[in-house]
Amino acid sequence: MAQSDRKRRSTHNSKMVSSPMVTRMQAIMQKEMVREFLGEFMSTYVMMVFGLGSVAHMVLGDKFGSYLSVNLGFGFGVTMGVHMAGNISGAHMNAAITFTSCALGRMSWKKFPVYILGQFLGSFLASATIYCLFYSIIQFSGGHLTVTGPTATAGIFATYLPEYMTLWRGFLDEVLVTGMLQLCLLAITDKENNPALQGTQALVIGILIVVIGLSLGMNTGYAINPSRDLPPRFFTFIAGWGVQVFRARDWWWVPVVAPLLGAYLGAIVYVVFVGSTIAQRPQVLEDSTIYEDRRVPVLPKTMPDPPTTLSPVSVSPSNRPSVRTVPPLSDPIHLEHF
Repeated sequence: MAQSDRKRRSTHNSKMVSSPMVTRMQAIMQKEMVREFLGEFMSTYVMMVFGLGSVAHMVLGDKFGSYLSVNLGFGFGVTMGVHMAGNISGAHMNAAITFTSCALGRMSWKKFPVYILGQFLGSFLASATIYCLFYSIIQFSGGHLTVTGPTATAGIFATYLPEYMTLWRGFLDEVLVTGMLQLCLLAITDKENNPALQGTQALVIGILIVVIGLSLGMNTGYAINPSRDLPPRFFTFIAGWGVQVFRARDWWWVPVVAPLLGAYLGAIVYVVFVGSTIAQRPQVLEDSTIYEDRRVPVLPKTMPDPPTTLSPVSVSPSNRPSVRTVPPLSDPIHLEHF
């Protein structure tokens, strides 16, 4: 009995201790920036696990993967990521998209580091997950983790410039392809234009990634995303591939800088050439019905009594008919929407 009482007492005490902790944790988790951080972290992690896993299939197993499967893996990985956090953080999963949103004033700059940290951590953890799942990477490379050569495996995690491309051609390629991504994303989500149907945005965005990969991905591997390229590259640096992941053709900085420039230019092109040509719709006041029954009252025609003589009638201020003035109605029912 004494032992059971002690157990009961200790359980009660632990509940009293844990209850405030749980409440505090719930309060922290409900903060907007915490939820957005977790949304970017989870959505980027999901996208990268599917994307990097498809690349691992192509590199490690000839029968299990192809370039088409890589595009499908990244495309539908993006779709799942949008479903994961679309209504929480917007599911950017891309530092270039986040940078452009802040640069255009659609998001506060104070959220920029929160989004980037969530994306980078999710991408880094996804790289570690793929490395653990596909441990045959070690066997495939003969125990030597290399960046270039017939048994190179660093390309599973990050992009590398092929021999037939120059550095600056690769830079321009990343700028153009990321610009196309941002341009189409704005068209898909612009409610004033012709957006994707409600509930289909995630699928359409995933199809967009597949189309970009199939049509424009050969030259540089279409990184188009600093959050997709830099954290996995850093993981390979500390996981055994060494400093060569940053030295190979001095390419590492291009997938970081070029997408930022490309996304911003793509957004400017859309705003100037498409957004400015959309007819602005007049905004109708919700409570405009209050004006429907508001009419100027018509005063009865009051005339002074006819004079008893034909002499002119002198009207004094005391016997002048009183006329009530009605203030003019300002009737701005339709407001111009800027």
